[in-house]
Amino acid sequence: MIKQCYHCGTECDTGSFVFDSKDFCCNGCKTVYQIFSENDLAGYYELEKSPGASPLMDKGKFDFLDNDKIVEKLLEFNDGDTQIINLYIPHIHCSSCIWVLENLNKLNSSIRSSLVNFPKKTVRITYNSKEIPLKALVLLLNTIGYEPYISLEDYQQNKKGKDRSLIYKLGIAGFAFGNVMLLSFPEYFEVDEFWLNQYKHFFRWIMFTLSLPVVFYAASDYFVSAYKGIRSKILNIDIPIALGIAVLFIRSTYEIITNTGQGFFDSLTGLLFFLLLGKFFQQKTYSFLSFERDYKSYFPIGITKINNDGTEESIQVYDIKQGDKLLIRNEELIPVDSILLRGKGKIDYSFVTGEAEAVSKQSGDKLFAGGKQTGEAIELEALKSVSQSYLTQLWSNDVFAKDKHEGFINVTDSISRYFTIVVLLIAFGSAGFWLWYDPTKAMNVFTAILIVACPCALALSAPFTLGNMLRIFGKNKFYLKNAHVLEQLARVNSIIFDKTGTITSNKETKVSYEGDPLDTNEESLLKNTLRNSNHPLSRQLYSILKENEIITLDEFNEYAGKGIEATHRQQTIKLGSAEFIQAPTLQKSLRTSVHIASNNKYKGKYTFYNSYRNGLSGVFNRLKGHYEITILSGDNESERENLEKLVPSGTKIFFNQKPEEKLNYIKYHQQSGANIMMVGDGLNDAGALRQSNVGVAIAENVNVFTPASDAILDASKFNLIPKYLWASKKAMNVIIASFILSFLYNTVGLAFAISGNLSPVIAAILMPLSSISIVVFTTIMTNMIGKSLNKRI
Repeated sequence: MIKQCYHCGTECDTGSFVFDSKDFCCNGCKTVYQIFSENDLAGYYELEKSPGASPLMDKGKFDFLDNDKIVEKLLEFNDGDTQIINLYIPHIHCSSCIWVLENLNKLNSSIRSSLVNFPKKTVRITYNSKEIPLKALVLLLNTIGYEPYISLEDYQQNKKGKDRSLIYKLGIAGFAFGNVMLLSFPEYFEVDEFWLNQYKHFFRWIMFTLSLPVVFYAASDYFVSAYKGIRSKILNIDIPIALGIAVLFIRSTYEIITNTGQGFFDSLTGLLFFLLLGKFFQQKTYSFLSFERDYKSYFPIGITKINNDGTEESIQVYDIKQGDKLLIRNEELIPVDSILLRGKGKIDYSFVTGEAEAVSKQSGDKLFAGGKQTGEAIELEALKSVSQSYLTQLWSNDVFAKDKHEGFINVTDSISRYFTIVVLLIAFGSAGFWLWYDPTKAMNVFTAILIVACPCALALSAPFTLGNMLRIFGKNKFYLKNAHVLEQLARVNSIIFDKTGTITSNKETKVSYEGDPLDTNEESLLKNTLRNSNHPLSRQLYSILKENEIITLDEFNEYAGKGIEATHRQQTIKLGSAEFIQAPTLQKSLRTSVHIASNNKYKGKYTFYNSYRNGLSGVFNRLKGHYEITILSGDNESERENLEKLVPSGTKIFFNQKPEEKLNYIKYHQQSGANIMMVGDGLNDAGALRQSNVGVAIAENVNVFTPASDAILDASKFNLIPKYLWASKKAMNVIIASFILSFLYNTVGLAFAISGNLSPVIAAILMPLSSISIVVFTTIMTNMIGKSLNKRI
């Protein structure tokens, strides 16, 4: 009896290793099994039989990782004891691989977390470099059969080894298809004299030989996918394709062995060639959409640049160049690797590492992109330009954000769930009928049905429509985190707006001061305190105060929804709400005000006269009748009268709302069935943005990068909110229309296939053509929707 290795599945020779009553091909596989067993990871083998790889490695292969300079080039993040690396592991191939690689922390406690990107075959590992250096980490991965592929050239150019297997498979299928068709010509034209007597059997066996690499290599992905689907009790779209290929091959082989016919090798090889051609087209289009999203959908994140003359200006993050001097305020993201020049850094790297504890930094220390300053303002020098793809990765990282899509069934899954079952029932039912009525047509009918009813076009409808809409929205300065957000946007029936910094414009607000004059030191301390804050009112007030010498604060604390307190030498200043400052009762006002106290002595208040965004009334009037509109403001009721004049009657307006009250309001209405879009400033509304079905952060020269938001909207496009909502609904209509087209195609194709008037090879040609037609249709329709966004409302 042939023995197979319990770990990797390879055949064991007579000198096999035995442990725990199980056979292993080598000591390495036995060791891996022991490691998994000792660390309670034996469930690895329950997910798939023999899922591992033999951990063979040349001695000294990774000695180059002892060089700190090389390691520094490979790392994505390196700060203190925490390092992050993204490794390409070619052996990742199944759910067992994902399971064990995301449980590396059980093998070594110095590994904090690991996250697998299955399509790219990469694993992103966060670990303690003091306890387990990179070389030891790589050796651990190799020990359990997951040797990473490390190329310095590839990492420096941010490239990974390209998977060319599809191109190879397409080439083999094309070569076999062409030659099989050529060898089939004599039988097509019934050349009996030459063909019948000498070469008929020889040519048929050549066709059989040419079909072997097509079936067992070029078609392998379909069989593997179908097998995994059946094993997981999921009828995926590859099952009918794999079944059709298997039936064609078996029937054809039977015919040439029994000399009862020439088989269907021409149809078989043609089928695989056109299937793979369609897949190649799909892959190329996906890559294009991915490129468009990564490199053209720039976030409108503002950052403050300090010029050589000391003046400050707000620029977009993608305009940052190496050597630029940047100002990072409290709660602002560090957009690029930098050197700390001035100020006390207290960096929260939770976006990057998942660890919420802030790290103290001093002048001269290196700071990494993705960190967030949580104290006074600091000045940095940029070491390189911004990587938009890296910011996209941080924003989209579901590990550090609440999963809003739990239980959310997307449109494709909801419609195509029973597609495979219906196709299989039709195929077997039709084959049974033709076996009874005319057995010679049964095989052709069965395979033609499985091929022509392939749901590829159905599966392409949503990804291409949503992908193109993400790109179009990005060009119109509305940036969505992923395709799920667009589907959720189409389901919104209730919209909640914050007031300050959302429906009010920071640029045109007028401010007046009332109270005791501030002396020179107090003005300087107030200006420098405001310089550290990112709150919309702080930014407005900072912009109108006269320039003062920049000083480094001894202490700075900002309390969300309340105010700010700062100290320099022996002087303390507090600013914020009347309650926070403990202002005298007579000084309290219904208007939006920032109260000032110096050394616990009340000085006065700055009163803000709100300027609402252009077109606000038009936006609310267009939304009226389609959505329930609510305004939740943390300010007092001084603006109620003005707001009620601007918004439609019946609009709910609530003032004096604390951040947690906004969150609870959303949660309560969601329980009543509301699908809520929250539009806020991205700073004080983080909880409400995260709780809502769709959280939209308004960006107006402010760094609003936060994983709490699902979308970022440039403030200049505020008046397009109704258009974006309309476009999201139209995009879903395009998907439904493309589904209908796909079903019509399948219905017509099935009618011909069931009646026996459609050969498998013609069905294989029609299938990629239908996919291409769906992509063309969705692209044209979404581009038409995009053009309407640019028209004046």
